[in-house]
Amino acid sequence: MPTETPAGETGINDVVSIEINGSVGLIALDNPPVNAASHAIRSGLWQAVETLQQTDGVEVIALYAKGRTFIAGADIREFGKPPLDPWLPELCNFIESASRPIVCVLHGTTLGGGLEVAMSCHARVALTGSKVGLPEVTLGILPGAGGTQRAPRLAGIATALDMITGGKPMGADEALANGLIDRIVEGDPRDVALSSAKDLLAGDLPNRKTGDLTAEPDPAAIEAMRAKLAKSQPLLFSPHKCVDAVEACHLPIRDGMKEERRLYEECMASPQRAGLIHAFFSERAVTKIPEATATTREINSVGVIGGGTMGSGIATAILLAGLPVTLTERDQDGLDRGVATITRNLDGAVKRGKLSEAGRDDILAAKLGTSTDLGALSDADLVIEAVFEDMGVKRDIFQTLDKVCKAGTVLASNTSYLDINEIAATTSRPQDVIGLHFFSPAHVMRLLEVVVADKTGDDVVATGFALARKLKKIAVRSGVCDGFIGNRIMTFYKKAADYMMMDGASPEQIDTAMRGFGFAMGPYQVADLAGLDISWAANKRRAATRPAEERYIPIADRLCETGWFGRKTGQGFYIYDDQGSRPNPEALAIIDTEREKAGVTPRSFTEDEIVSRFMTAMISEAVRVLEEGIALRPIDIDAVFLNGYGFPRFRGGPLHTADVIGAGELVRRIEEYAKEDAYYWKVPALLRQIAETGGTFAEMNAKG
Repeated sequence: MPTETPAGETGINDVVSIEINGSVGLIALDNPPVNAASHAIRSGLWQAVETLQQTDGVEVIALYAKGRTFIAGADIREFGKPPLDPWLPELCNFIESASRPIVCVLHGTTLGGGLEVAMSCHARVALTGSKVGLPEVTLGILPGAGGTQRAPRLAGIATALDMITGGKPMGADEALANGLIDRIVEGDPRDVALSSAKDLLAGDLPNRKTGDLTAEPDPAAIEAMRAKLAKSQPLLFSPHKCVDAVEACHLPIRDGMKEERRLYEECMASPQRAGLIHAFFSERAVTKIPEATATTREINSVGVIGGGTMGSGIATAILLAGLPVTLTERDQDGLDRGVATITRNLDGAVKRGKLSEAGRDDILAAKLGTSTDLGALSDADLVIEAVFEDMGVKRDIFQTLDKVCKAGTVLASNTSYLDINEIAATTSRPQDVIGLHFFSPAHVMRLLEVVVADKTGDDVVATGFALARKLKKIAVRSGVCDGFIGNRIMTFYKKAADYMMMDGASPEQIDTAMRGFGFAMGPYQVADLAGLDISWAANKRRAATRPAEERYIPIADRLCETGWFGRKTGQGFYIYDDQGSRPNPEALAIIDTEREKAGVTPRSFTEDEIVSRFMTAMISEAVRVLEEGIALRPIDIDAVFLNGYGFPRFRGGPLHTADVIGAGELVRRIEEYAKEDAYYWKVPALLRQIAETGGTFAEMNAKG
């Protein structure tokens, strides 16, 4: 039974209400925080339209939403569950076929099913600043409630293809220019709904059933998009199905929607959909940390130590988030280089439309300070050290910070590998010390490893996560070990690649195989990009403690000894010049020499074998990181690799991939590889346990 709600509205259910104002029937949606298209929204909206159609005197219906946005997509709580009637496609068809004209008012971000509902209405009005989009492709599916059929009818096939295969939202002005909406206005959603309904009734707004429109054929756009996707996204499944669905828009709307539904179900059955949904949820899962309820410290000013690539990138990220930064370096030349790098980074933000020229100038003039004296950081709320990976240098810096910084300042190190406990022990306030491991370029990469030392305070951990949110980064909690989560695992699986290189595979062949798996770059391309000297320094640091049983491959060290550090020096495993990149023949000669010294007879590797060994090594070390409690959950490790190491998003991450392969098969592989190298290839106890019990890493995620 409908219930009376405040302000003259009648509640259809808890999230949908109606109001009659003269000849106008108003429908209000109120399902915070984003008015997701939940079952309650769908069923309530159906009942509301049905009720108003049967109400004497109501000649027109206006649909709007309360809160900060119109329907912003599906309800993630319903993901993976059987859909409940009414399904969204049925609701959209019901709205479109209504006997009373319906106008909807869009504000905030109208995405996915929200835009499909809007396109099924007979007119669409957007508030200034609104955005609309169909992002389903980012979850491995396609718009399944008529989006691939109605968008081409309103905006044309070319625009619909760009929108649906790209998944990016468009602003109201662009949506108006392309015919997706009919008008842009200012005002309160309810007031606009009322006035728009009257305009629709008076003929001042177009009154059209989208399904009755005809999409102008555009075979050239269809073929152009197919060619583009074949080149840019050959491994992905759903973008190609999106094109197939849009191509069906020449059919009558109901027939086109049947084809859309068939293709939608194909996407739903794809392993890529499962991987992309897992990746989507990972960004929420990693925020669940033991310290989540701790009160955060207030961060109003930040000091950054080191004006190199990392320090300048970190400073840029913080400046773009609106916080003032004091950059320190040992000398004025270092500061000048750091400021120049920050300026270039900000210029890049201007070119990308992320920042205005006036905003850039204001940041440089008012929010960026510099000094060659660490004493300038005495009043900073947070100090981030980002100097070279040398424990002695870092210890000296933190001893100084302990003396000059005020009580309560969060002292963070951006170290990639070094022991945060040892750094913290140099201070009288280890509870204030934490690792904040940014990834290069720090103002672009989304990942931030928050490294928690033995004595780090809960409030400092919570503050690290709060900072990540402010910087729009994905924070993952890590314990202390050499390399933390990501670099520790990378160091291990890079050895598997090196072993294959020594035994007969070329760097190019290994890189090609891993690109075929879905990585944008292979391990040797990544090594050249990061700088071979970085791993060289780590190799020298570990040399004294390297076990005698470990097989060590010195090929990258030999390249560094010649002064070849990768892209920064023009050559490494590859040559980089005006002609692009290509395998370095001198590097191949060094590989041959090292094979000969080691008495290795090269053998051939298939791409499948390369991928199998590479991924098995990655997964086995990831399991050990989990066993030791360095990562809280399997999904945390997946988030690290999805956001910091280029792991193909459609595969969901290393431990999601482990579930796809199966623990039993992984154990079998490791035991087989161990016949060649029993020291490197060992079955983690947790992996063997999961194999024996038939469990999965997904079950561990579900337990939290």
